[in-house]
Order: sequence, then C-alpha cells, then structure tokens
Amino acid sequence: MIKKFGAKKPVFVLTTDNTTYVFSVTDSGHLEHLYYGPKTDIKSAGDCDVFREKREFELGNTIRYSKEYPNVILEDMCLEMSSLGHGDIREPFLEITRKDGSQSSDFLFSSYEINYTKDDFSMLPGSYSEDGKVEHLRISLTDRDVILELHYYIYPCYDVITRSSKLINRSDDDITVKRLLSLQIDIPFSGAGITSFHGAWAREMYKNTTSLTAGKFVIESRCGISSSRANPFFMVHSPSANEHSGYTYGFNLIYSGNHYSSVEVSPFGKTRIVSGIQPLGFSCILKKDSVFEAPEAVMTFSGAGFSKLSHNFHGFINDHIIRGKWKNKTRPVLLNSWEACYFNITENIIVALARKAKQLGIELFVVDDGWFGERNDDSHSLGDWDENRKKLPKGLKGLSDKLKSFDMKLGIWVEPEMVNTESRLYRLHPEWTMDIPGVLHSEGRNQRILDFTNPQVTKYITDKLTSLFSKADISYVKWDMNRIFSDIFSKYLPPEKQGETAHRYILGLYSVLKTLTERFHDILFEGCASGGNRFDLGMLCYFPQIWASDNTDAVSRTYIQEGYSYGYPLSCISNHVSSSPNHQTLRVTPLSTRFNISSFGILGYECNVHYLNAIHRKTVKDQIRIYKSLREVFQFGDFYRGRSGNVHEWICVSKDKKYAVAMLMQELVRPNFQSERLFPVGLDPNMTYRFHNLSGTIDIRIFGSLINAVAPIRIKQDSLAHRTLSKAIKLKSEKEEIKAKGSVLMSTGITLSPQFSGTGFNENTRVFPDFSSRLYFFEAEEN
Repeated sequence: MIKKFGAKKPVFVLTTDNTTYVFSVTDSGHLEHLYYGPKTDIKSAGDCDVFREKREFELGNTIRYSKEYPNVILEDMCLEMSSLGHGDIREPFLEITRKDGSQSSDFLFSSYEINYTKDDFSMLPGSYSEDGKVEHLRISLTDRDVILELHYYIYPCYDVITRSSKLINRSDDDITVKRLLSLQIDIPFSGAGITSFHGAWAREMYKNTTSLTAGKFVIESRCGISSSRANPFFMVHSPSANEHSGYTYGFNLIYSGNHYSSVEVSPFGKTRIVSGIQPLGFSCILKKDSVFEAPEAVMTFSGAGFSKLSHNFHGFINDHIIRGKWKNKTRPVLLNSWEACYFNITENIIVALARKAKQLGIELFVVDDGWFGERNDDSHSLGDWDENRKKLPKGLKGLSDKLKSFDMKLGIWVEPEMVNTESRLYRLHPEWTMDIPGVLHSEGRNQRILDFTNPQVTKYITDKLTSLFSKADISYVKWDMNRIFSDIFSKYLPPEKQGETAHRYILGLYSVLKTLTERFHDILFEGCASGGNRFDLGMLCYFPQIWASDNTDAVSRTYIQEGYSYGYPLSCISNHVSSSPNHQTLRVTPLSTRFNISSFGILGYECNVHYLNAIHRKTVKDQIRIYKSLREVFQFGDFYRGRSGNVHEWICVSKDKKYAVAMLMQELVRPNFQSERLFPVGLDPNMTYRFHNLSGTIDIRIFGSLINAVAPIRIKQDSLAHRTLSKAIKLKSEKEEIKAKGSVLMSTGITLSPQFSGTGFNENTRVFPDFSSRLYFFEAEEN
C-alpha cells in the first residue's frame, strides 16, 4: 500500500505485509529518507516527526545548502537520491556533465503519481505481476529542464519493494550521463554487518561477512557480466543477525552486466547504500528529449534474520521474476553428456547413453559441447551452429526422433554470444567481434565476443537460432557464455558512444533472449556462464534456471549452493551428480552424498552411466525415484539453512508443511564423537510427523583391515577375497523412526543414532566417515 500525507511537504509511506518504508519532501525540495523497517501504524504526516533528524546549527567544516535553508546539510542527511554538488560529498546516485562542463546538480521535488501499472522500461527486463497490476509510486524531480524519475513498486506478501530510475533530458543541450544508479537508501546508524558473495570459476557464491564502522565497502563487477567475482545480491544487517533473528536488509539488481554497489559510512555515523550499473567506464550522451533507463533494483527487509529474508526473495523471484511455461513448474531430471564424453560424441554414443539413462528414470538427455561445426576442441567452430554430420548423420532431427522412440527428451548446448577465429562466421564477419582494430586483443578460452550492440549481429544470431531450434523436437537449451570481456570496444558504435558499449551489449542480449524465449516458449532454457558467472535476476527473467557452477564436487557444492540460497530459490539452482574422483577437485565422495547435495534444487547427472556397476545402477535408480516423489518439495519447498562448516544442515518443507526433507552432511570425522542431533525448522508445530530415514546397506570394505577383528579367517585388504566377501555380506545401516508433533521435533533437536567411533559396531550404529551425509524425511501423520 502507498499513502501520501500532507500537501506542502508530502510524506510517502510504502507498506508491505510486514514492513514500512517512509520518505518525505523537505522545505528545500529534497527527498529525505525517514524509515525502513518493521511495519508501523502511520496515519498522518505528524506521525513521521519522530523519524526526522533535528538540527539548529550548521555543522563545522560542512556546506550548508543555501542561506534560505541554513540547516540543510546534505552531507549529514538521509536521502532518497543524491548528486554531485551542494555539499553532499558521499557516494552519489547520479552524475551528469552539462554542456559547459559543470557537474553539480540539484534535483528537487516537482510531482508524484500513484497508480497500479508497471512503468514501461522498454529496453530492460524487470519484475512483473500476472494480472498486470503493481502498486506504483512515481516521483519526479527536476534540475534545469532535466527530469529524474524515481519509481517504486510494492509486492506486499513478499515484503519486497523494487526501485528504478529514469533520466529525461528536456533541455536544449546534450548532457553526458556518467552515472545513474537504481537504488539509494541512507540509514541513520553505522557498524552494520555486510554479507556479500564472492568467488571465481568453480568456487562461486562463497559467503563473506564484514562490519563497517567507517569508510566504504564495494561490491562490483567490471568484466562485462554480473560475474562469479561478486554477485549483485548482498545483505546489510545488525552485527548479531543470524538465521532466525536480527534486522536484515537484502538487495539485488535485475541486470546481467557490470554492476556496482557500495555501503559507505559517513563521518557522522550514517550508512549510505547504493546499487546500479557500474559507473567505471560508463558514459552516455543524452540528447534533447532522450531518456536513459536504469535497471530495476530489489530490496526487502526482515526483522527475523536471514531465513525470512531468503524466503522473501525466493517467493518474489518465483512469482514476479520467473515467467512463462516453466514458472512454478517442476523441472525434469537430466543427464548431461559433458563429463561422460567431452567433445567425443556421436549419435551412437548419445543414443546408447540415453537408453541407459532411461532405464534409471532420467527424463532428458542433454548433448553438451561438440555436436556442431568442426568442434573437436575449444578452439574451433563457435559461431557455426550447424550439425556436424559426421557425428550426427541425420542431424538433430534424426537424433531427437531416436530419443523420442523410447520416450527420452532432447536438449542441446549452445554458446551464441561467442565466436572462434577458426570458424566460418569469423572468416565472413571479423567486423562483428568486439576488439580494437590494430591493437592486441586479449582472449579467453580461444574465443571472442560477438558485438551485440550491433543490430545486424543480434538479428543474425536470432535468425540462426530460430532455424536451429526449429529443426528438431528440442526440449531444453543450455545457453553458455565462457569468457569475460576485455578491451571493450564496438566497431559498430562511433567514438562518442564507446562508453555505452558494455551496457548496450546487455540490451542487445536481452532483445535476443526475449525474442527466442517467446518464440520457443515450450523450451526449458538454462543459463550458464562458465557455471555461475552470470547468475542474476536479469537472466532469470528469461531463463527459469541457471547452472550453479562447473564444479560438481559435493563438498564444494555445499558452500556454493548455500551461498545461492540466501538470495535465490532452489527452483532456479541447477545441480549435477558427477563421477568420483571429481573432475574439478579429484576428491572422492560417496554417491549418496553427491545425490543428497544435488537433490536440493534441480537434479541432473553428469557421468558415464555405462560405467556404473550393478549396485550403483540400483542406487541411482532409487535416488531418482526418491527425488521424483518429492520433486515439488526439493524445488519449491521453503528452504532453511542450519549449521554450516564441518557439519552442513539443510531442510526443505512443503508449502502445506505436510512433507519435509532434511540433510545432514559431515566433511571430516570428529574422533570419539558419537552424539549428533538434527535440528528441524519450519514444521507445523501442531502436526504429528513420522520422522525416518531410508535404511540401506554398508559395504564391509569401508572398514578396511579392521574386518579382521571379527572375521574367522585372515583377509587381505582390497584382495579378491575382500571384494568377494563384500558382495556376499551386506551390513544394514542404522534405522531412524520417530513419531512426534512438530513442536517436539523442533524443540531441542532430534537425537540420531550414535556415530561409529572405533569402539564397536552394530546395526544401530551410524557409519559416517568423511564426506558422508543422510537424508531424513518428515511426513504428516495423515499422509
């Protein structure tokens, strides 16, 4: 709900189910931020006086705004937006240069409008509502015939407010925009915690927490994409905040390019938070009557810690970012060919793997890199999106027909934004790549980036992929992007527009994605950029899921997937069970753990299923059966994080709270430590649940030579006798079985069977060596 109180100095109150956001117009015409936090009952402008900062005298060594308003010290005010000049020397929201070279601006309130329509940001994706109605506040500010619009949208049930901005030049002269951000909020205290998510290829979304009492903390990407280096999602919170308590603000950006966010503490103890397009290297010449649009930013507040904040984002993304046929629809279990075959694929290999996969319960086979052009390594044929007829004699159509004959769906991998210099496309159109003529071009992965600022390029790619996707019954497309930008330059744009190149590239990409996803609305598109290098809300407006990381190691994935879960729902996080030793870390982990980690989200497999022995085939078949039976819970249930570190604890609870699945994973064994508890959350306290695990068998080889302590004959470890005995003798694993009310189960944790600690073993012992895990199930009594 949006309300306005007062006439001369209006106060705007934005209310969601559990939060209130307040700002007002000052006597000087500036927008003063007053409050953002738990829901408050505001019924008049006078009710907001409690939030206003009071001042009688000018602060020493500061700048007063004017003689008329001597007590307006912009450097020490909480503002909704700021620009260079008039004394505010903190991080600006807006930077423009006028014809005379001056950079000071003074945008003052001129008008407002409240309506129920989403403003048309024609070139950028954004949030949406299925009924087309979103409560919307537009604030207009002016400075010498330049208009700044601030837009606020309310999504009440998820406690989300989104913000965006537009700059409109009504003056007769050109202006140069050096910075237009999407969000600014000033809060009247310092010392907050900042949690951000950083990493690199194969270690995306590692959580980092710091506190800020002075100076500035920056979260940014300069590599042309949202990047694995620093995800645009971050949180600002009370220092003691945890999963279930504490004030927490969350921020994200609906944008896939260079981004910039900073948290800055002023000398007067106030904290400024800004977020938007990266200003470094950016400039845009705005001619008379031209408009520049900033991407939409998303913010939410939780007074109940990180878990509630995550649920706000999860629900908002599922309902107001992801769209199309696959919105809120469960996703298929797939087998990807990459780690099984790499570039060495043929139709016979694919069909044989797909038949094996079908027997295991897999629903979709994805042909990864290597099916097109002369693509036998990573230095050839990117850009040549035609089937390699030596590998696929009857093309994708013949392959899809064969797979359909045994009810297997076909998916393919593409990397349409890239080109190898060893390709037909590059030889025909070298001018279509982003490089500086006559200057050394630094490359990544033997490929160059196609210039998506050029409409000829985007039209060619759109037409080429339209033809490709129409050739066969393609159910899934994995859209990859395997390098970052360097030496950013467009041969299409004139010199004065080179500062727009990085942003215009993203706009060109969005135009391609919009066209293709609307033309092929049945295809399940999955985003990928060397794993999670472009895991952001902009891509999720087109692709309902994103490949989390090229690293499929189960231990690494616990941290990666936990990191994503703070700001993104499990329904958009794609995970694969791969071989052991793992191809990225060479770590050996149990098949059960690889599945247990991957099941929290969208499950896939990436291994050579021909090499699975009989035991592993049965295990995988059982895993897929279990996953399918609880797919709705794993993909769309409410996700809660428990402990993280040596012990990881997760739980997903169905929306009706009748089902839940928990996971406990241990990295390294703690010697002589038998006792362990599982701490469920999110259950209905009044429902009675059956709590249980799935009892399995234990391979006696896990005990090594210790088997000789009980064997009647001497057995050499890893010998034929040892292997034969392991097939004949199967020990049962522990069985958990409890029936209790949710309130009891959540009270002090559930005591689990004792862990093996070297002093004895029976069927009630939990054998839990390094990298072990368990799934635990909760079923309401009537189910």
